[in-house]
Amino acid sequence: MQMHIQSTAPLAKTIDAKHGNESYIALVWRRLKRSWTGMTGLVLVCLLLVMALFAGFLAPVDPKQTDIGFAPPEIVRFSDKEGNFAFRPRTYPTAETEELDPVTFQPIVGPDYDNPRLLGFFVKGFEYKLLGIIPFDRHFFGTRDGKPVHFLGTDKFGRDVLSRAIYGSRISLMIALIVVFIVTVVGTTMGLVSGYFGGQFDAWTQRFVDLVLAFPQLPLYLALSSLIPVTAPTNVFLAFVIIVMSALGWAQMSREVRGKTLALARIEYVRAAMAVGATDRRIIFQHILPNVLSHVIVAVTLAIPQVVLLESFLGFLGFAVKPPLISWGLMLQDTATYSVIGSYPWILTPVAFVLLTVFAFNALGDGLRDAVDPY
Repeated sequence: MQMHIQSTAPLAKTIDAKHGNESYIALVWRRLKRSWTGMTGLVLVCLLLVMALFAGFLAPVDPKQTDIGFAPPEIVRFSDKEGNFAFRPRTYPTAETEELDPVTFQPIVGPDYDNPRLLGFFVKGFEYKLLGIIPFDRHFFGTRDGKPVHFLGTDKFGRDVLSRAIYGSRISLMIALIVVFIVTVVGTTMGLVSGYFGGQFDAWTQRFVDLVLAFPQLPLYLALSSLIPVTAPTNVFLAFVIIVMSALGWAQMSREVRGKTLALARIEYVRAAMAVGATDRRIIFQHILPNVLSHVIVAVTLAIPQVVLLESFLGFLGFAVKPPLISWGLMLQDTATYSVIGSYPWILTPVAFVLLTVFAFNALGDGLRDAVDPY
C-alpha cells in the first residue's frame, strides 16, 4: 500500500500543477473550446473583422464602379462555349442583347459566351490602400485581366453587390463597435458608482435611468435624424447617429451592472476591505469591477448584433448613413419595393450579411455566458 501511495504522489502533484494553478482566463477559454456554438461564433466574428479590415483586398470590384444595372449574378463555370470541360474557372459577363423584353421594353441581358473572363487568386485590380496606408492593387480573387466580375450581381446603378457588401461591413461594424464601447464605459461606470454608494445618489440616478429607458426609441431616432440637414457632411451625420444610439443605449447596461454591484457590495471580502480602510476607488475597481467584468463581456457580445440590426433598420429608412458611405442598411434601400425583390432577388444579399453577423455574435455570447458561469 505504501508503494502505491508513493507512486501516485508525483501524478497528483502534476495534476495540481496543471489545473490547480490555472488562471481564470485559461479556465474560461478551456470551457469555451468545449462549446461548438461558441467556437463557431468566435470563428465567424474573426472572419467578419478580417473582412472589414481587408475589405479592399477581398472586394473583387471597385464598389463605386458602375456597369449594367440589375445584372444577374455571374456563375463560375468550368466549361467553355461548346460545353467542354475547361481546367481554368471562368465567368461569362452579362451583356445587353438586341432583343427587347415584351413587358418592360428594356434590352434583354444575358451571358456573353464570346468573351469569357478567366478567374484567379491574387490578381490585379483597382487600386486601394491596404489598412488605409499602403497603396495596393492586388485582390484575393477576381479576373486575370482586371475586368469587373459580379458574383452576386449588381444594383440599380450597376455597382457590384458583393464588393459593396464587403465594404459595407466596415461602416456597420464600426458603428456597432463604437456605440457598444461608449455604452459599456458609461453604463458600467454609472452602474458601479450608483450601486456601490447607494442612498439618495442611487435613487436619483435610477430615476434618470428610468427616464432614459422610458423614451420611445424609434420615433426619437427619426425625429432627431430629421433635424440634420440633407446637405450636412456624411461624417457629421454618422457622428450624430453614433451619439444618439449611445445616449439611448447605456441605461440598460447601467441597470444590469448596478444589480450585480448591489449583490457584490454585501460579500465578506468587500466588507473586510471597508473595515481595513480601503478607499472607495480601490474597492470599486479592484474588488467589484473584476467580478462584474465577466457579465459585461457577455453583455457586449449580445449588444453588438442589436446595434447592427438597428443600424440596418435605420439605414433602410434612410436615417443612418448617407452616400458616398456604404453600409448594409443603406444597401437595403434598394429593396423598398416588392417588384424589385421579386425581379432581382440578389439585392437582398446584405440581409445575409446582417443575419450572419447577428448569429456570430449571439453564438459567441452564448458560449461566453456558459464558459463564464457554467452553473
